[in-house]
Amino acid sequence: MNEKYLKPILSPLIAIASALMVGAILILLAGANPITAYTALLQESCFNYFGFGNTLTKMTPLLLTSLGVLVALKAGQFNIGGEGQIYLGALGSTLVGLYVQGIPALIHIPLALCAGFLFGAIWGAIPGYLKAIRGVNEVITTLLLNYIAINLVSYLVQNPLKAPAAPSPYSPLIAKSAQLPIILPQSLAHAGIILAVIVAGILWVLLVRSPLGYQITAVGFNPTAARYAHISVERTIMLVMAVAGGLAGLAGASEVMGSKYRLFEQVSPGYGFDAIAIAFLSRGSIGGVILTSLFFAALRSGANVMQRSAGVPVTVVYAIQGLTVLFIAISLAVEGERRQRGRGQGAGGE
Repeated sequence: MNEKYLKPILSPLIAIASALMVGAILILLAGANPITAYTALLQESCFNYFGFGNTLTKMTPLLLTSLGVLVALKAGQFNIGGEGQIYLGALGSTLVGLYVQGIPALIHIPLALCAGFLFGAIWGAIPGYLKAIRGVNEVITTLLLNYIAINLVSYLVQNPLKAPAAPSPYSPLIAKSAQLPIILPQSLAHAGIILAVIVAGILWVLLVRSPLGYQITAVGFNPTAARYAHISVERTIMLVMAVAGGLAGLAGASEVMGSKYRLFEQVSPGYGFDAIAIAFLSRGSIGGVILTSLFFAALRSGANVMQRSAGVPVTVVYAIQGLTVLFIAISLAVEGERRQRGRGQGAGGE
């Protein structure tokens, strides 16, 4: 296989392996057996029928939101607002699921998904516009918009959207015609994972095989050169931020339509923030995003079983996630230093 395609997949694999080795030391310090802990984790998340279904369920929002972060990164933009965009997408699909009635699932499901994408895209387009037209840093705006989205959904499920006699803040159930079908009977796995993989394939074609992908990459590498090549940098930035928000919105829609069937106050347990780490770990590779999303989902899926079976605190799982990010950051720093050294030697040779 071409090194160009193999390297982005090998990097997260090496980082994951390194994190698991250091995680084994943490498990030993916690007084547990790493082999027992990892066996329980792997068996529950990948080889247990119901556990694997749970892994696929958690992988769906992680993959979709990570793809959104990735497409923004390709254009040199840092979308830190995936969490808020998930909430807005969940809201959009809920509104369609609640208030659009009497239509078949063949129409209702795509309509609810489109609403989720649209709501997320609008939330992503706001910082895109502010960055492209006003020069406002997108890291700040996307981060602050997270809090607005989370609190907006919190207000809605506590007041106008709250289900009658609900003991805690959540909406009524969406219509059955708006619910995603289960793909593994008797499990939690729903058709959202199929949608996520299809989206990943489409995005790969878009970024690697299309003129638009070339424009996005050109803007990310050098906006000044992109302008010289008659590429609209402002339009590209607004486009990628809207697409990034829309993909995260699809993640929120999949949570409502495939898992919860209603809008909760805490619809996301932090998928938007995990997605940032996943996108950076992938090093721009769609394959890397899929692999790392599966790894993070498996950790989330098997964490409680690892705690029950081996007595390992759930916090060790989050430490392993953090270590994975740390190791990939170290590899990027080493690679960058090696490149600079090579350029210096090349200049000296001239």
